[in-house]
Amino acid sequence: MGLPRRGAWRPLDNRPMPAVPRLSPRALGIGAAVVTVLVWTAFIVIARASAGRSLTPFDIAFTRICGASLVLVPWGAWLVAQARRRDPSQGSLFGLSPVALRPTVVAGVFGGLAYALLAYAGFFYAPATHASVLMPGSLPLWTAVLAAVVLHDRLTPARLFGLSLIVLGDLLVGGASLLHAFEGGELWKGDLLFMSAAFCWACYSVVVRREGLDAVRATIAITVFAFLAYVPAYALLAYLGQVTSRLGSAPLGEIAFQLLFQGGGSVVVSGITFTRMVEYFGPVRTTMITALVPGLSALGAVFFLGEPLHWNLIAGLLLVTAGILFGVQRMRAGGVSAAVAARG
Repeated sequence: MGLPRRGAWRPLDNRPMPAVPRLSPRALGIGAAVVTVLVWTAFIVIARASAGRSLTPFDIAFTRICGASLVLVPWGAWLVAQARRRDPSQGSLFGLSPVALRPTVVAGVFGGLAYALLAYAGFFYAPATHASVLMPGSLPLWTAVLAAVVLHDRLTPARLFGLSLIVLGDLLVGGASLLHAFEGGELWKGDLLFMSAAFCWACYSVVVRREGLDAVRATIAITVFAFLAYVPAYALLAYLGQVTSRLGSAPLGEIAFQLLFQGGGSVVVSGITFTRMVEYFGPVRTTMITALVPGLSALGAVFFLGEPLHWNLIAGLLLVTAGILFGVQRMRAGGVSAAVAARG
């Protein structure tokens, strides 16, 4: 093969490379909505599936907090360091929480510890189909009641009607199990734990709204509090044999998965995508979109876990979803307080 002819070489093209195309705000908003709904749905199905494996509910809470802390604790330290350049009094908890001490502790107790412990414990007694109705369903109910008492929000007739549908749906699901409480069953324990978990998250939401915290900083704050308060105490009690832990005997793959999904997915990823979702869609449309979670998680429990879907569950699911949609659709955007972080 001969040499190329003189003049055949072309000069190098020094033009700048084309910029990588950026996603539009609409595409980012829709993508964030899809991710949020999928993670919240998967949280219910995976948490129930995890109840039949190696770890205890306290172990799963431990992995959730540790997994989230790997990302959020350094993030919090960076935010506090940046804020303290302007105001040395910013932050709390050894410079790890970007929120003041009092709201960090109060929000951390409800949103960082109580919610996770109660929710994971509930899955050891009741199926995911019950959680699909009772956790997302009773959350708007508790939030509305607490907001009316603490924040003096006005309960409009339309909102009261939507909440009444939610109450009726919860009674169809949880009331049936409560009627059998004296027969020796344990299903009612899980139902009460689910509703208690929703109450704790409602308390957290009201605290965040009252303090005017943004979603990212609130999520970091409750994770930092949970990490400092729960992880050392639980590790010590487990080491001393005061609590039962299966972390030492569980497969490493299961522990790694829980760290990744419960901590990284349910807390970090959905916390960020939910924030983006609210920024684009607004709180009203966001709440309407997340109303898909009860139905999708119930279908996921039937399809992936083989759980039966009885008539009272179907009716309760329809009533709860209708109550959420009806109440939100008829409220003014300024009067809606969206949940401020990942609820999974």
